[in-house]
Amino acid sequence: MIKFLDLEKVNNRFRDEIDSRISRILDKGWYLQGEENETFSDNFAKYCGTKYCIGVANGLDALNLIIKSFDFGLGDEIIVPANTYIATILAISQNGCTPVLVEPDINTYNINPDLIEEKITDKTKAIIIVHLYGQVVQMEKIWDLAKKYNLKVIEDSAQAHGAFYKSKRVGNLSDASAFSFYPGKNLGCMGDGGCVTTNNEELAAKIKAIANYGSDRKYHHIYKGINSRLDEIQAAVLDVKLKYLDKDNEKRREVSKYYRDNIQNPKIILPKVYNENSHVWHIFAVRTQERDKFQKYLQDNDIQTIIHYPTPPHKQGAYKEWNNLSFPISEEIHKTIISLPISPVMTIEEIKKVVEVINEYK
Repeated sequence: MIKFLDLEKVNNRFRDEIDSRISRILDKGWYLQGEENETFSDNFAKYCGTKYCIGVANGLDALNLIIKSFDFGLGDEIIVPANTYIATILAISQNGCTPVLVEPDINTYNINPDLIEEKITDKTKAIIIVHLYGQVVQMEKIWDLAKKYNLKVIEDSAQAHGAFYKSKRVGNLSDASAFSFYPGKNLGCMGDGGCVTTNNEELAAKIKAIANYGSDRKYHHIYKGINSRLDEIQAAVLDVKLKYLDKDNEKRREVSKYYRDNIQNPKIILPKVYNENSHVWHIFAVRTQERDKFQKYLQDNDIQTIIHYPTPPHKQGAYKEWNNLSFPISEEIHKTIISLPISPVMTIEEIKKVVEVINEYK
């Protein structure tokens, strides 16, 4: 079976380095807010090109903390893509704000910048953009709208670690960015983890305090905070793997290029890319009108796939108030999308087999 993502094989490459770092933590007996977290946060901030990085418990908390730290709340509207994982929208709802959904571009699957302005009202406070599947959103129009209407821009960079937009990496294209380090991400830990990157010193300090029970120093609480901290073991794992992220992303690009150059089946719609460096291929998603049949065919030929994502947020039970809304582009994507295996540890034999099997699909 060609796995969608062989995490055991991915992480075994770093086994000795990770074992060494974990042993160091065990010898110190310090498991939260220690040197490992400080080292990784510094290194990831430098990698993204930002001044600050605050480690938190997961990607959803990262988004939540950004919104909370901007003091957005009841009655405030935040624009968000209709085609995204539900976590992006949950973070808005959990802060009492109103998510305003905008359709994606059918070619990139990212929010369509041309459709945003018509959704802006006097209640709009921010635009959350999602670099979905690892491809960076076209930012110029986003920045122009933010400046015109005095809006904050928030990145959901959970799927795009290391991707560039022109001369800058994701995480450094907005007022603040949220990352997830879920194990399957391009930069993944061995459990849950996340962070916020920003160039705003005041915002960074506030997020760090709110994430630590609202405390700026021990037993001194200046905010009604939460508990959301990246632990020392996960920070150490991430710091080891960060050194290899660019190389791993380049391998993903090689797999993607082979797929795009060699998959030739009229029933399969391949992803479109506007700039090779702007995509890190967290997901290689194709579309087909025969998704169930196609997925079974691949499974029967020992190729594992995943659907990212089968049901759009506005059709989920969690948002029953939206169930009668129509977002036809998002619905078409969610009805036809399917993700092929892609990872930095795929062999050329595996890549070729995926292509051959797809080309034989009828």
